[in-house]
Order: sequence, then C-alpha cells, then structure tokens
Amino acid sequence: MATKTAMITIAGRPNVGKSTLTNYLVCEKIAIVSNKPQTTRNRICGILTRGDTQFVFVDTPGYHKPRTKLGDYMVNVTRDSIADVDLTILVVEPIASIGPQEQGLIDQLSGRKCPAILAINKIDTVEKDRLLEVIALYSQTAEFDAIIPISAKTGDGVEELLAECRHYAVDSPFLFPEDSTTDQPERQVMAEIIREKILWNLDREIPHGTAVEITKFSERDNGIIDIDATIYCEKASHKGIIIGKHGDMLKKISTMARADCEKFMGTKVFLTTWVKVKENWRDSDFLVRNFGYSE
Repeated sequence: MATKTAMITIAGRPNVGKSTLTNYLVCEKIAIVSNKPQTTRNRICGILTRGDTQFVFVDTPGYHKPRTKLGDYMVNVTRDSIADVDLTILVVEPIASIGPQEQGLIDQLSGRKCPAILAINKIDTVEKDRLLEVIALYSQTAEFDAIIPISAKTGDGVEELLAECRHYAVDSPFLFPEDSTTDQPERQVMAEIIREKILWNLDREIPHGTAVEITKFSERDNGIIDIDATIYCEKASHKGIIIGKHGDMLKKISTMARADCEKFMGTKVFLTTWVKVKENWRDSDFLVRNFGYSE
C-alpha cells in the first residue's frame, strides 16, 4: 500500500488551546494542559494514522516574550518548529484583534512562505457575528490556505481541519509505527503528568518555577511500574508550599498524577515524590539543559 505522511506544526500564543487540540486529534492525552499560560515547554509530537496517511502534529510552546533562559529556549523551539514542515496550523482565539504574538508568527510564516491554516479555537464561547469579525480581520491581514473555526474542547470543526490537513500529505513511508500516538519517552510523559498536577494545584509563580526529573522508572515481573520523581523549585519557601501542611499538597499532587500515569501506562503504578530547591534554575543554561530543555 502506498503511504503518505504530513508533518504539521501547531503554533500560537500561550493558553490558546494547542495542546488540547493535539490531544483531541490523536485521541489520547499526550500533551499536558492547564489553565495557566506556558504550560507546554518542549516540542511534542502527536501521531495519528488514518488509512494510508500518517499525521505527525508538532505541539509547540506558546509564543511569548521570554524573560528567562527557559523562556528563550521555548521561543526558539516554536520558531524552529515552523521550518521544514508540510503545514503550520496557527491557533488563535475568537477575538477581533491581532496581538503581537499572532503578528510575530504571521510574519515568520509569510517570510518563510510556509503553507498555513488558521484555526480559530474556542468557538463554543462566542456568538456567530463575533466569529465572522475575526475571520474578516485575519483574512485581510494574511493569506492563509484556509480558515477553519474549531473547538478543541468539544471537537467541533476538528474533522474539517483534519480533512484540510490531508491535502498537505506527501508520498512517504510512515515515520512511526501505526499504533503510535507520541514520540515522547514514557519517562518524559510521566514527568509532564506530574508537572501538570502542580500547575493545576498551585498558583502564581510557583508552578512556572518547577521542573520534574524521573530518577527511577522500572517494571516488576508482575507488570507494576515503580516511579521515583523529584520536583525541583526555585525557593525554599516554594518547597514548603509544594509539600503543604503535613505533606497534604504533595500527597494530593502525587495521587492525581499516579491516576493519570496508570491510565497512560495501562497498569498499576507506585509513585514516590520528593521536593528539592535549585535556586533560579530557569536562568541557568546548565540547569535548563539538565532538566531536558535542550534544542
């Protein structure tokens, strides 16, 4: 059977729904989501094989103005990810205003003459008249191959988006096994799941100053998986908040994470977590690379 592949980057500002869209497209949670910006830090591939076509969706960090070494890394990942792909999906919110993040990405796409589809997300939150205003504004600003309103949360319009993506597939052997959903190592997925629970349970700057390292990942003869994880934060005061009174917050984070780890792995998981301080690690080239954020 002749096969095709399509490498497709999903780009946009922070918290616009890129990871939610990636998860919906591949029918599995492979990218963490939260209500906080800059949740995604690494480039994550979501893989969907439909018949003779394999789609590889590249979920990227939100495009923003960086303030740390980690921020620089995340912005560079996004810039690099819209080069040498078959298509870029620019995800925006249904707001009749183009922000500097959107304009920056549009300029990059135009400069590189990259095929691009505009996906206007969160259409379940606006009236049709407002949506038409957004479509008109972006149509006047840039030449997109298509403009498709979607809701990554409900799935509205996602099949239409996928049908449009199929036009950009090229003749090629599949890049991954047909049953693959992500290129992420299991260790990395487990670390990201833990970090997601930190994002959901903690406020302000604390979640953004955390990193998770899996120090043990082993499988017993009976299939049970043992995971040891260390959560790093930037201040001693943050460590106390993450642990919580009598260890309650760390227990809550770990319990929520273990449930998702078991769902992803399809087996029972024993998860043990510790918290350590690495002051200002986000501004250290060495520590940023050490925690896996290496281009």
